[in-house]
Amino acid sequence: MTEETSKVPSATTVPEGNRLSNVQRFNGFQDTYDQHRPEAPQEVVTLLTQYLGHRPSLVVDIGSGTGLSSFVWRDTAARIIGVEPNDDMRSKAVDKLMSLAGAPTDDQVQAAEMSFVPGYSNQLELPDGAAEIVTCSQSFHWMEPVSTLKEIARVLREGGIFAAYDCDWPPSLDWQVELAYHELIELSEQLIDRHVDAAEQAYKGNKDEHLKHIRESGHFRFTKEIVFHHTEPFTAERYIGLAVSQGGIQTVFKLNLPEIHAKLDQFQALVTDYFQGRTLPLMFSYRMRIGIK
Repeated sequence: MTEETSKVPSATTVPEGNRLSNVQRFNGFQDTYDQHRPEAPQEVVTLLTQYLGHRPSLVVDIGSGTGLSSFVWRDTAARIIGVEPNDDMRSKAVDKLMSLAGAPTDDQVQAAEMSFVPGYSNQLELPDGAAEIVTCSQSFHWMEPVSTLKEIARVLREGGIFAAYDCDWPPSLDWQVELAYHELIELSEQLIDRHVDAAEQAYKGNKDEHLKHIRESGHFRFTKEIVFHHTEPFTAERYIGLAVSQGGIQTVFKLNLPEIHAKLDQFQALVTDYFQGRTLPLMFSYRMRIGIK
């Protein structure tokens, strides 16, 4: 790893407005996350490129995680930078990039048209007006909106686009299975509230307020919410893995709280019984909020 890629965020280096607990929530489960989470839909690239009106010279993907929302731009943008504060997640993205590029060294990877760097949403190591598109996939709710949008506006060129997009969990399948999913997630959050001091918990904002934050920031002359769907193949293993990849479940695992196991076993049995060994095309519903500078 290059020195830039291997920086470890610490309490002394986290910029004001960020919470270290939000970064650490994603420690240690990058493989599960990358295996089971959905890739960014091609519709994101198509829509944002259409609004921009030409091939983007630079796309900055903030909170890029394992790169699931960055690699989708490889055939469209001239350059892509994924910004991710969590070392484990970012290292997985770099490993994937090295594998795709066939690059023998990290230095060559970082010199290519795509790179993954450490950083925070409200303190980007980019010059003014450098980016034409900035995205946050499943990540804007972890960020302090006021300082983040100010920083995004700084690095966007005039006419540049910011897009925060999220899917609704879980993908559409069956009401009983989906209810069991939500009950499992709710139990994990209850256990965290019971066993972790509020000051030490990760904090996430309300996704329903994304457009409001973008609109009221005053940095964008046009704002809009776009809804669309995206289908991916799912087995029972992946559906279960998607639930297990959620940060609340992973936090409960790290706390070694046995109360989650019975509910998880019930969920696994229900999902396995429903799929009956099949691979099914499941629909994700997406909501993308955009602002044009």
